Amino acid sequence: MSRARVATCHIPLFPSSCESMLPISHFELSMHNTFGLTSYARLGAVAYSRADVIDAVRHARGNELALHVLGEGSNVVLSERIEAFVLLMRIGGCEITDRTRVADFVTVGAGVSWHGLVEWTLTQNMPGLENLAGIPGSVGAGPVQNIGAYGVELAEFFESLVALDTATLEFCEFDGPACRFDYRDSIFKREPGRFIIVEVTLRLPREWQPRVGYSGLEGLEQGTPDQIKDAVVSLRERKLPDWRQIGNAGSFFHNPVVAQTHALRLQNHFPTIPVHPTPDGRVKLSAGWLIEQCGLKGMRRGGAGISADHGLVLINHGGARQQDVALLAEYVRKCVNEKFSVDLVQEPRAL
Repeated sequence: MSRARVATCHIPLFPSSCESMLPISHFELSMHNTFGLTSYARLGAVAYSRADVIDAVRHARGNELALHVLGEGSNVVLSERIEAFVLLMRIGGCEITDRTRVADFVTVGAGVSWHGLVEWTLTQNMPGLENLAGIPGSVGAGPVQNIGAYGVELAEFFESLVALDTATLEFCEFDGPACRFDYRDSIFKREPGRFIIVEVTLRLPREWQPRVGYSGLEGLEQGTPDQIKDAVVSLRERKLPDWRQIGNAGSFFHNPVVAQTHALRLQNHFPTIPVHPTPDGRVKLSAGWLIEQCGLKGMRRGGAGISADHGLVLINHGGARQQDVALLAEYVRKCVNEKFSVDLVQEPRAL
């Protein structure tokens, strides 16, 4: 059922495309990935509208190329040459589409900055997303990863989204169950390339409660949403290097989830290991802690390295290539597996 429009804003609103989109050959992506890797796609374009997205699919098929969609390029590791059609998602716009007694509903274009959305909801007195502040990337990428931080996941506030089914070239709506959200996972991640998200609607409950049980947020039980947002941003800045200063893709590995029996064995050998029980009876471990216990902070492979401040972050010291990053990541996985019998899973996807 459609909702009445009660307020409109733009953060940002990009111009609409009036004509059929024309792809660009040798499309440079060096300025469109936070890792700062030099990269060119065989063909590429920018999508400002749903029509642009359909055009991109058709152009990719006509040239017998795979189609990849990038938001802010914050969760990818790009090769120097990508034999594909790469579409930069820039569909903008944000509006409050409904207000009920229990919740506010906000509909946002897939190309909008996620952090920009968080800040705007707070200016509109619609808290809830403050623990997710500072996450780089676009709104459309959020459901793919079911982004989360500091004890909160996007799925908690998700209402629905609209995506293009590339198999049928029809737009379809997904509710929460249809997205099959899991820890940093969704149907869109399990079926890569099938759906292209163009719009997301979030539900922000009127009854707000601070979520400050995460380490670093202690003492904010009486804090305001803005104070919690500022604290979260400060925590992220202390832990994660600014990609504008040194290229990186944020947390490079998922925090592994293991069986309770395995967690107990690890605790017997490593009493200080951080453990976090999950709702399904398993235990989540800290990937950063595991990496740091292997003594890997600060090491380098070619132009790629591990941050000296945070073992979970791989960085570009300058001139790094995808191969440098891949070799370093594989070495990290090998060391962690040999020491802890835990398999790390890479978070950013390689193109």
